[in-house]
Amino acid sequence: MKKIMLILFVVLVVALTILKLISNKKITKEKVYQFDIENPVSVLTDTVSVEQIKSGGFYAGIFEPNKETKISADIQGKINSVFVDVGEEVGKGQTLIQLDNSLLKLQLQTVEVQISGLEDDVKRFTILANADAVQGVQLEKAALGLKSAKVQRATLLEQISKTYIKAPFKGVVTAKLNEVGGFAAPGMPLLQITDINSLRFTINAPENDIRLFQLGKEYKVLADAYAEIPLLGRMIMISSKSNPGNLFPIQFQVNNTSTAQIKSGMFGKVFLSDNHDETGILIPSSSVIDEDGRPNVYLIKNGRAILHPIKITKNFGDRVLVENGLIAGDIYVTGGFINLFNNANVLIKD
Repeated sequence: MKKIMLILFVVLVVALTILKLISNKKITKEKVYQFDIENPVSVLTDTVSVEQIKSGGFYAGIFEPNKETKISADIQGKINSVFVDVGEEVGKGQTLIQLDNSLLKLQLQTVEVQISGLEDDVKRFTILANADAVQGVQLEKAALGLKSAKVQRATLLEQISKTYIKAPFKGVVTAKLNEVGGFAAPGMPLLQITDINSLRFTINAPENDIRLFQLGKEYKVLADAYAEIPLLGRMIMISSKSNPGNLFPIQFQVNNTSTAQIKSGMFGKVFLSDNHDETGILIPSSSVIDEDGRPNVYLIKNGRAILHPIKITKNFGDRVLVENGLIAGDIYVTGGFINLFNNANVLIKD
């Protein structure tokens, strides 16, 4: 009897547990949001239209120095003096750093003494050789010794001149990489000089837009930080190889303002100087959906959002020019992308 009662108790406990689990599952299911793909998604839309596009589309880019170099010594030695600091303007040929040259100068004095003595020997042996008092070979040895000493002097003078490190061009000191008492050696950077009197402005353009630019032609350039200052950029280069983004770097030579207001690293824009307007389809860039690296938009067809590929050729601020994929009268989605998916039912907001 007790055994039967125990079995009945176990069965009852198991049954109650199962009922509790079923109840918990039902409660959880009711609390968790279940997305119904058949429910319409509320979206904002606009209608495609062909419009006049003003010429003067622009391409964003960055200003870079025309010339920039890190200066190092040609010989090794201790730094005795640094005559410039970061931010100072320097002229071409100006002395920037002096290395210790005391030993070289002592060696030069020794060679000067040798040269003086050898010059006297040459004069003396010349007189004696003319009188047949000495052999001509002694005169030759003295003359060769004099030539060798003069070569040593020229070598020492060149080494001493290299202890004065000079600016290779006019510019601004943009980095100071060593100090007085430090050690200089060939290939070890000491200072960085940047020339921003003339700048290079670089943009990246798609292959279809390369034809819009001409070598040697001048284009309007503006720096974002100084949009009120008009600049002219002469196109000097189109890269023969695209970058990893499949865009081609294009460079323009730009003269800086008299006070060098445009700095290296600033952003700007170059504007096309077309003399005519064109027509085309412009849509907000926020409406474009990237799908596997290709641009798409959602078109509304029969109450559903259909993902549709397009081809973009230009950027006009926050809008893009669509070359194909859309026609006038198409209705496309401009907002409400959070729950949107291909072939979703949609409800168009007013």
